[in-house]
Amino acid sequence: MSGTRRIRVLVVDDSAFVRKAIERMLGTVDDIEVVGFAADGEEGLAKAWELRPDVITLDVKMPRLGGLETLERLMAEQPVAVLLMSTLTQEGAEVTLRGLELGAMDFVDKSSVQPMSMLSLAEELVAKVRALGGARVHARPRLARRGAREAPGAPPAQCVVVAASTGGPTALQVVVSGLPAGFPAAVLVVQHIPRGFTRSLAERLDARSAIPVREARDGEAVEPGVVLIAPAGIHTRLARRGAAVVVVLDEEPRGALHRPSADVLMASAAEVYGPLALGVVLTGMGCDGTEGLRSIREKGGLTLAESEETCVIYGMPKAAIEAGVVHRAVPLERVAGEILAAV
Repeated sequence: MSGTRRIRVLVVDDSAFVRKAIERMLGTVDDIEVVGFAADGEEGLAKAWELRPDVITLDVKMPRLGGLETLERLMAEQPVAVLLMSTLTQEGAEVTLRGLELGAMDFVDKSSVQPMSMLSLAEELVAKVRALGGARVHARPRLARRGAREAPGAPPAQCVVVAASTGGPTALQVVVSGLPAGFPAAVLVVQHIPRGFTRSLAERLDARSAIPVREARDGEAVEPGVVLIAPAGIHTRLARRGAAVVVVLDEEPRGALHRPSADVLMASAAEVYGPLALGVVLTGMGCDGTEGLRSIREKGGLTLAESEETCVIYGMPKAAIEAGVVHRAVPLERVAGEILAAV
């Protein structure tokens, strides 16, 4: 790795065991270096000023100064890429989503820091630290302005499918809050997130939206003016039953890297709605959504991507743009306006 700059990581956690475990997991690769440790938020803030790390792993629950309070001060005083160490419980989901709203970029399940699950967790931790090491740390995004440009020549879209991964919960808040009451199309969202988080995500978006947002249920009708969040851990697809379009929750394809998969949902929307489907890919790692956008575009529908300057992680939009399946790429604050113009 000579000549290659390492990603410098500060570990902030009140558990000595977790601090040591994170150091060992990140020590398995040559391009990441743990440069310091802190046992609470106050010490973490001081070490962040002193060491200027590229990434901070931050425990949510700590003495003296808790994780969210530490995060809020970090974002105000010295913005840095933060990876939350959380727990996959209902309470943990609420706290984690609040942390993402405050500026954290991603999170890892802290309860997995156990000897039997270290190998799989190490792979996830390394991948996320690498992604965040090259991420842009933005100021908290502004809410989208409601309003639209002149409508394009295509027929008005009836179904909008939005895909997001790392950085997605905050980006979704910007987009969904920009859709007005009486929005004339159905909206479905794939957000890569662990089981148990999608209901909390839907509730938080619903509280900030002019249109209802809820977790999708198997067999329910897809309606205009409603945002449905694909449940974590299972695929969501659309099917036409008589005059109605309904949600189908399905385990197949089991080999997909993500469940739910944006590719699966978008492909089904393309089949059901044809040129009346609209696909959108926002910030995130990987390439989920590229083939889905291809399906929509081939059926005559419009495809959009978040442009590089506002992405936390440019992976998913970049993959789709480089594959030639995106009609337009726009900054996050313009996505809602583009959607409105299309419907």
